[in-house]
Amino acid sequence: MEERFFAAFIHCFFIALGVIIGGSFIGSIGDFATGDAPLTSMGRIAERLRIWGIVAAIGGTFDAIANFEKGLLDGSPIDLFKQALLILSAMGGVKVGIIIIDWFLQKEIS
Repeated sequence: MEERFFAAFIHCFFIALGVIIGGSFIGSIGDFATGDAPLTSMGRIAERLRIWGIVAAIGGTFDAIANFEKGLLDGSPIDLFKQALLILSAMGGVKVGIIIIDWFLQKEIS
């Protein structure tokens, strides 16, 4: 595997992590401004941002679909494997982000 892939792997993780943490913290400011409890909404916002963190990290859904198509139809299984690893990296970043938010909110971490 090439060096650019490892950089993309790490970028996917941290982009997804940033979407969850940043979106939750900034989104809770809106609840504070409207008089709602910002800490209780922070966990709810993080759960809603799950899929968007993954989509933002892998660069949109059309690139992922094109890479899957290239892997399946062109007979290049390494591209399929790389795309699956990028998606798993993004999912890991989302999970770590939600764990950090749960830790911040002093929820039970599972």
